Amino acid sequence: MPATTPPHDRRRRRTTRLLAATAGLATVGALVAALPSTASADEQTGKHWPGRYQDVQLLSFNDLHGNLEPPSGSSGRVTELQPDGTTKTVDAGGVEYLATHLREAREGHEYSVTAAGGDMVGASPLLSGLFHDEPTIEALNELDLDVTSVGNHEFDEGAKELARLQQGGCHPTDGCYTDEEFEGADFPYLAANVLDEKSGKPILKPYWVWKKKDVKIGFIGVTLEGTPDVVSAEGVKGLTFKDEVETINKYAKVLQRQGVKSIVALVHEGGFPAGTAYNYDCDAPGAGDGISGPIVDIAKNVTPQVDALVTGHTHAPYVCTIDDPAGNPRMVTSAASFGRLYTDTTLTYDRWTGDIARTAVGSANHVVTRDVPKAPDMTALIGKWNTLAAPIGNRAIGYISGDIGNTGTESPLGDLIADAQLAYGKELDPETDLALMNPGGIRAPLTYAAKGAEGDGVVTYAEGFTVQPFANTVNLQDITGTQLVQILKEQVSGANAAAPKILQISSGLTYTLDLTKTGADRVVTDSIRLNGAPVDPSAVYRVASNSFLAGGGDGFPTLGQGTNDLVGADDLTALEKYLTANSSATSPIAPPKADRITIVK
Repeated sequence: MPATTPPHDRRRRRTTRLLAATAGLATVGALVAALPSTASADEQTGKHWPGRYQDVQLLSFNDLHGNLEPPSGSSGRVTELQPDGTTKTVDAGGVEYLATHLREAREGHEYSVTAAGGDMVGASPLLSGLFHDEPTIEALNELDLDVTSVGNHEFDEGAKELARLQQGGCHPTDGCYTDEEFEGADFPYLAANVLDEKSGKPILKPYWVWKKKDVKIGFIGVTLEGTPDVVSAEGVKGLTFKDEVETINKYAKVLQRQGVKSIVALVHEGGFPAGTAYNYDCDAPGAGDGISGPIVDIAKNVTPQVDALVTGHTHAPYVCTIDDPAGNPRMVTSAASFGRLYTDTTLTYDRWTGDIARTAVGSANHVVTRDVPKAPDMTALIGKWNTLAAPIGNRAIGYISGDIGNTGTESPLGDLIADAQLAYGKELDPETDLALMNPGGIRAPLTYAAKGAEGDGVVTYAEGFTVQPFANTVNLQDITGTQLVQILKEQVSGANAAAPKILQISSGLTYTLDLTKTGADRVVTDSIRLNGAPVDPSAVYRVASNSFLAGGGDGFPTLGQGTNDLVGADDLTALEKYLTANSSATSPIAPPKADRITIVK
């Protein structure tokens, strides 16, 4: 960690280092690594002087989403590619283990900086979300995080709440949770491309400079320009989100004018590697050939003055090189999500030029395995907040007979949640016809195995909160048959053409998704049925959805055109009521078959 005090407050910076053996499963994506010796000595005095080159360790991670405890189910595993071409899964994640791995990784590295790519908070499990993510900020302080960009989920509760997480102070409504006032983050959140509509200025610092003796590296932080499309309108009210590339390039010039020539961009936008394994070689057969998605265009257009990009948002793991506008390879990394991986990148700083020797950048993703000692300070932190959360979180709300997953085009849990919202909608208005649920709002599976002392098959309130942590309300609105067909087609067209968002649908709604076709034609109009009958274009249907979707979120503008709105309770309440009414210890709910959408490939 830097010996000099950075511009932000280090009031609680811990200096303790926990020594532990670590099974660092890694993949290496290095450019070249052959440089002269890094130090020289005076023959008479024997004193060592810094050489031309100094290796700087950059540790990074992204999309933690408040996962302090080890994530459950598939959310707590990574896929590892084996030498023989097979794959295996490895249990991963949990800040008790992440702290141990990071502290072990820093040992022997005098020049080390830790950065993150956004979504540290938001969509968090109950342990953090119940307390407006104060526990996660405290954990990040203990982890010695130096800097992070904002992500879209940092805006789930709006800019004022984000400012509180940065600056400290008790929650304006819920007050203080302990006898000590929340002190905020002792690392800077960077929001270079998030502007206040009135002032036109960034709402938080746009960049930050890390310094260690004569070495300095600038960090620029941005979130995806499309943040308003994936966050509730209330969360981004009064804000403007600017183009990522233009913003990074703008502040790279600012840093250059200040004499900072080594620059890292923290970008909360990502890509999709062709392989799912964390150690997949996305540079085979050529640089960047194995990755697609928005980050590719961003990386190709960000100024060559930027030496590396730490990214996120897609929850995918990758270590790639993508050519910059000058045609030179540049490292682009992502450490999946939920604290399951961290990235260790070596930046070789050239003291003669003040820049990074790009031909010597090496990087690898490492698994946060659970076979290392737990960090005692993290165990204590989790215990403190669990004590406060337990009376609420341990309450049983339902029973299941097996794992109910949240992956796939149509997921069993997606069907369950849609059915729960349909049932709740009928309580509000018996004329409710169907329910639609966005897949991105389902944050975790429901697992049969007990997480604590509740017993196998028991669904606790904490587990339900982890699945649906956003506190969206369940809204009813009138939609015409023509609009309903258009909504289904918007899953695969318009804003969702490149990356389809397939809505999870309630029982009674069926249709065919033909993936051999393109655009809106992938939804076969003649196949759409509600309770076995074709959708009548002129009829009016009563539709239940969460408030995010009802406002046109996730690229569904037609949903935002509904009429006769009725606002109900939050979506977790709807799920709890459904589980309680339809399951018991002797008659648990079986995982839905997920057979409402017929998929043609």
